[in-house]
Amino acid sequence: MSAVPFSKISTPLNALFATIGLLVVATLTRQGLTGQERLVFELLLAAIWLAYVLQLSGTLLSRRHRLSGGMPALVIDLLAVLVPAAAFLFVGSRDRDLYCAIWLLKPLRDSTFFRLLAKVVANESRNLLGVTSVFGIVLFGAALAGYVIERDVQPDKFGSIPQAMWWAVVTLSTTGYGDEIPQSLAGRVLAGLVMMSGIGIFALWAGILATGFYEEVRRQDFVRNWQLVAAVPLFQKLGSAALIEIVRALRPRIVPAGVVICRKGDVGDQMFFIVEGRVTVATPDHPVELGAGNFFGEMALVSGDPRSATVSAATEVSLLSLYAVDFQILSSSSPEIAETIRKTALERRGRPPKE
Repeated sequence: MSAVPFSKISTPLNALFATIGLLVVATLTRQGLTGQERLVFELLLAAIWLAYVLQLSGTLLSRRHRLSGGMPALVIDLLAVLVPAAAFLFVGSRDRDLYCAIWLLKPLRDSTFFRLLAKVVANESRNLLGVTSVFGIVLFGAALAGYVIERDVQPDKFGSIPQAMWWAVVTLSTTGYGDEIPQSLAGRVLAGLVMMSGIGIFALWAGILATGFYEEVRRQDFVRNWQLVAAVPLFQKLGSAALIEIVRALRPRIVPAGVVICRKGDVGDQMFFIVEGRVTVATPDHPVELGAGNFFGEMALVSGDPRSATVSAATEVSLLSLYAVDFQILSSSSPEIAETIRKTALERRGRPPKE
């Protein structure tokens, strides 16, 4: 049996294997399992481990000339195989199954989220570091103040700054376990101020990360849309300023296979650019397929005439749509866009463009 196909185990299947394995690990911690039940569960873990061994072998064979491109996935595959194997060889039988919990990483091997998170953290590192510094200052200041105020009232809980630090962490994070509570009026006022400070600090962290994610996703979408629009013959002669205007006006849309995108005779208010997938245009002569980089529906932006053909998704298709309203705004700021679309639309209908 070739191991290479196992390198293509899908992300959902990785998640399924990992989920089953983790449920088995949790079950094995229960008391009262019979020897036969434990053996069945351990054999199931062994089967999942074997599948991961085959996946690792396939990954190594298929990427032996380009390992650097898939290094995160390769590292996760190695850990998923080597950590349980090492536990089986060197850890006692009671705890060795617990090391299969490393399979928590398997659903993440093909995820783009952590690459995105790394970019966001790198981009916002100064702001995040600044808020973290404020958190540390408030934390130590709260512990110091709590020690000074409560040390004589509760020496067992606030007898030193390290002891008071636990109360400061719990209060600043607004967790409030209640195991350490200031008894004096000044201590309770301090606790209220620390709680409000914590709310503000965590809100700042959340706001910085949310803004960073938004900016990074928008940047990636802009680059992708720019590459698509720049490759469309309709816009190849436009300048950078005009391309920026049209990229900002485009709106993404995903259409499942078989769905009609527009019907013949309908009033159109937008044109479409194909990012991925294929569409079928039902022309009078014979159906025509359009793929990535093509566009259709431009007459809706030029003359407002009804749709001249029915267009449906031959496969799942990713589109970028340009609405007539946005087109009019773009036309006022960049007349060359309107002129280029008008000429192309008339050429497609067999009419000579007017000079």
